[in-house]
Amino acid sequence: MNPWFETVAEAQRRAKKRLPKSVYGALIAGSERGQTIEDNQRAFTELGFAPHVAGPIGERDQSTTVLGQQLSMPVLISPTGVQAVHPDGEVAVARAAAARGIAMGLSSFASKPIEEVIAANPATFFQLYWCGGKDEILERMRRARDAGAVGLILTLDWSFSHGRDWGSPVIPEKLDLRTMLKFAPQTLARPRWLATYMRSGSIPDLTAPNMAIGDAPAPGFFGAYGEWMGTPPPDWADVRWICEQWDGPVLLKGVMRVDDALRAVDAGVAGISVSNHGGNNLDGTPAAIRALPVLADAVGSQVEVLLDGGIRRGSDVVKAVALGARAVLIGRAYLWGLAANGQAGVENVLDILRGGIDSALLGLRKTRVTDLERSDVVVPAGFERALGLPETATAASAPVDHAASHA
Repeated sequence: MNPWFETVAEAQRRAKKRLPKSVYGALIAGSERGQTIEDNQRAFTELGFAPHVAGPIGERDQSTTVLGQQLSMPVLISPTGVQAVHPDGEVAVARAAAARGIAMGLSSFASKPIEEVIAANPATFFQLYWCGGKDEILERMRRARDAGAVGLILTLDWSFSHGRDWGSPVIPEKLDLRTMLKFAPQTLARPRWLATYMRSGSIPDLTAPNMAIGDAPAPGFFGAYGEWMGTPPPDWADVRWICEQWDGPVLLKGVMRVDDALRAVDAGVAGISVSNHGGNNLDGTPAAIRALPVLADAVGSQVEVLLDGGIRRGSDVVKAVALGARAVLIGRAYLWGLAANGQAGVENVLDILRGGIDSALLGLRKTRVTDLERSDVVVPAGFERALGLPETATAASAPVDHAASHA
């Protein structure tokens, strides 16, 4: 079979055929009835374009900057947890991102140490969870700084919802002989995935090396996860403390409300990521793209605004940028590519997005991605979600119905 694929949807189909059932189920994720995970993608289908049929157009320029990093296109790798879909995991993703000129986000729960990932891609942001005491958090920040991380992605959006109507995958705490025998029918049913690991001489790593403190061994994924769940959640003073302790940009991930965005600016963040944790958080939260325009209006002149959630095509990227995002982060899209064909599969996904962005820019008669504006997108009435508007907001500051101006 030709290893090249032409869409992210095809990458997902190949990943489903290649991965053991539990591994694939972990990537699908979502929570409860799956309302939010579905809306993340459905919302993009409700948006249209307002193309021009004539006008000057030359070579398109997709380059931009995000938090001081020069990117070849407005796309970053979103941090995701233990990537057991391929033995090279986050290192393969980092290499692919570097080869395509974009930045890497590395999860605290990644399977590869931050030092290895930054060696593969110096433009790496480290995702930090509020986990454990302040001394432990400072130690993880120190390690990220010493390794050369160019910024932090502070992730606070999590509600620990476990039930899924379609069933949750069974993920073992560790891979000992007994566990491997239990999961043998799944792995034997996916011989290509198994062969990839056998050739690498390794087994899926279920530890979290970036959560280790000092010389202590890396904790197991579920041990680190349990510590995180047991840590009292932070307040806005804690967010300010993080920003004061880190000598560089801090991106606050998970912002969906205007009042939270305003507090984040006051706390000193350099950017916000409009995100609902890929639909894995509180089910019933609107798609991130629905909240983006209002949040961009509220704080876009003060901090950089990014979008994370539902991106599957280059045209999705263009819609997000037109509605106020400086760039987007992708998660499942690159994981499908990694599962389908390792580093080359991730590069394949990034090339798909780049091609789609270029095609949309051509149709809109835009030379630079930074030239995109809201008049390029058709936004239907009722699309936007203005969450957490301050009580002092007036009708004049309420979200504008852009549909009329695009008719």
